[in-house]
Amino acid sequence: MSQKRPDLTQKVRELPHTPGVYLMKDRLGETIYVGKAKNIKRRVSSYFTPSKRQKADPKTRALISSIWDFDIYEVRNEPESLILESKLIKQYRPRYNVSFRDDKRFMLVRVQLNEPWPRFSTTRLRKEDGARYFGPFVDSGAIKAIVEWLNKEFGVRSCKVRVPSEQDYKHCHDDLIRNCSAPCVGQTSSEAYRERILEACDILEGKGKRARLNGLREKMEKAAVDLDFELAAKIRDMITHFENALNPTRQFRQGRGVPTTVKPLEDLEELGRRLQLAHSPRVMECFDISNVSSNHIVASMVRFYDGAPDNKNYRRYRIKSVSGQDDFASMAEVVRRRYARIIQEARRANRECEFDPHTLTEQLWELGEQGRLPILLPHLVIVDGGKGQLSSALRELRALGLHELPIVGLAKQREEIFFPEESEPLRLDHATGALKLMQRIRDEAHRHANNYNELLLRKRIRESILDDCPGVTQARKMELLKVFKSVSNLRKATLEELMTIEGIGEKTALSIKDWFASQQS
Repeated sequence: MSQKRPDLTQKVRELPHTPGVYLMKDRLGETIYVGKAKNIKRRVSSYFTPSKRQKADPKTRALISSIWDFDIYEVRNEPESLILESKLIKQYRPRYNVSFRDDKRFMLVRVQLNEPWPRFSTTRLRKEDGARYFGPFVDSGAIKAIVEWLNKEFGVRSCKVRVPSEQDYKHCHDDLIRNCSAPCVGQTSSEAYRERILEACDILEGKGKRARLNGLREKMEKAAVDLDFELAAKIRDMITHFENALNPTRQFRQGRGVPTTVKPLEDLEELGRRLQLAHSPRVMECFDISNVSSNHIVASMVRFYDGAPDNKNYRRYRIKSVSGQDDFASMAEVVRRRYARIIQEARRANRECEFDPHTLTEQLWELGEQGRLPILLPHLVIVDGGKGQLSSALRELRALGLHELPIVGLAKQREEIFFPEESEPLRLDHATGALKLMQRIRDEAHRHANNYNELLLRKRIRESILDDCPGVTQARKMELLKVFKSVSNLRKATLEELMTIEGIGEKTALSIKDWFASQQS
């Protein structure tokens, strides 16, 4: 079926003269390039000028020849465009992009307020550790300079020990050069130190930024009047760092807060028509299997509500009943687990109801509309794959009694839509919003599954550190991780706690503690 190419000339005319990010797409709807611009209309229009094609290098000419359509996201400033560009490149991994395809992240500032004497540190990874994080910051040099300035300005400690003591104070000179308030030896109270930390946190959030900058400018002018040009230059640089790093930027969580050319409700209505559904599928769920290796076979389920990601209802699964790489069996397991859970929760919440297996789907939809379902049954299920994955999922739905629940498969190679028990797939024009909506939910499921696989891989790498620990056999390693849950918790365990593990006596426990201590030095 021939595809009608979108009117790119008209789309370019309607583009705004604002900062933003653009996604170039090929004939199959794949994102092949992500770029940013201060003026998105000027940048995108340049791709379609004859001079661009003539003067460009071979790679850029190949990109231009492959462009079939594009989407844009508007942002408020250049740092936001850089953050969003990085996020989208990591999500889509376009073949014409080079930068940001690795796992490098922007800088964050971390402070653990639960510690007795909190301190600031920089990191590129946000963890669920109860700490407070600020950022991301595009200019890593600027934010490092600001953290150093905050430490000096507010007397915040910079030593790395968790709880500094008088012994640590003997080897530290920060107090002597007035860079630290020395809480470790009681030169400041816990309450006064915490007030300093919270005031510094306000600055990192951008609160009182204007007053702080005005104060710095006054100091700079005074230093210049006093002919202390070296100090004036340092203050000038700090002002620049404040202006560059502390501009308000959004983190761009999926589907929120970013003006875009995507029109989810219109795409949703069109999808309902194209799939010949009775109603628009306001709630859609999509499944994907990720089996990068046989060690961690995982699955993801992502939910879209009214055509937009419903992040809080995303789910991820470790495949339990399948040995080896079997996408069909893995898809069957995850679909069975998901909808058996929905039915179980529905029965538990509505014990007075009699559920008819012949009309179970309609009953669950009706209960959902009445607000009586803990988990809403979707109006459309999408599986990433062709006939095999679809048949496996359909068999499980019918076994559960969900005969009327619409389900389709989306095969990635040609973006064909497969229906149950139909040999010929539906092929939609790649410019249609209906197909683009299906691609978005499928790509989001793929991203979510791959992220989970990477998370498990990183966890396995962290756990492998125990392989070098003297006295820890494979059996002891598994028992230690079973009890303490993570290497981080194990590192904090006391000698007595270690000795509660069967087979670990005082000598082995001491060996483990000494080994962890040597890893920190």
